[in-house]
Amino acid sequence: MELAGKIVVVTGASMGIGEAIARIFADHGASVVMLSRDAGRVEAARGLVGHDERTLAMACDVRHREEIDRAIGLTLHHFQRIDVWVNNAGHGLLDSVAQMEMAACREMFDTNLFGAVMAMQAVIPVMRQQAGGTIINISSVAGHIPVPFHAAYSATKFALNAIGKAAGVELKKDGIHVLTVCPGRVRTPFSENAVRGNEVKRVGLGGGITAERVARATLRGYLKQKREVIVPWTMYAPQKIYQLSPRLVEWAMGRMAG
Repeated sequence: MELAGKIVVVTGASMGIGEAIARIFADHGASVVMLSRDAGRVEAARGLVGHDERTLAMACDVRHREEIDRAIGLTLHHFQRIDVWVNNAGHGLLDSVAQMEMAACREMFDTNLFGAVMAMQAVIPVMRQQAGGTIINISSVAGHIPVPFHAAYSATKFALNAIGKAAGVELKKDGIHVLTVCPGRVRTPFSENAVRGNEVKRVGLGGGITAERVARATLRGYLKQKREVIVPWTMYAPQKIYQLSPRLVEWAMGRMAG
């Protein structure tokens, strides 16, 4: 599958995984639209990505359908089509189930889950009209293994996994492919930008991988039309062990929480 001439839209593209995905797709010949709530920051990220003639940056808060529709309209005005839509916008909430503020929990669901679903609903008619496309949802290994003190974040990713995989079956007849990408811990400002609640504890999961590694895995998954990608590959083992023996994994995470 060639990337030259493809039109790719990436939400949450002002830093971290989103910026890395925008860069790797642009480096391989795609035209990329970078979206973020912060217009200044996403324009600065566009400068770092380069390929000025094939990139566009604009403000878009995925919590609001009208902003998603505006971004789609401007993308179609500039490029006439959308071949790939990457749902990457999201943030974390560090707190226990007992102590977390419901307002913070709802706000995170609005971005991580409902924003992605609204974007899918907005772009699916475009892809149906052009007889094909790909939706990529950036989820997490935490969408397979619930992480203590990140329970609400894990819940958004469990739900996103389910939505994406079910949509993949529903949309196959329309030529629309859905890829779910589940990174393990990634070395980005994600933790620093997470909302901190009343009972903040961390589960030690190692140093993590780079955003660039996630971007490479995302690109490979897109080119190979995979259903799901877990990165790094070493996270496949904990996922399978959790399916077979959840108590063992929960015991280990309980020991690491602090």
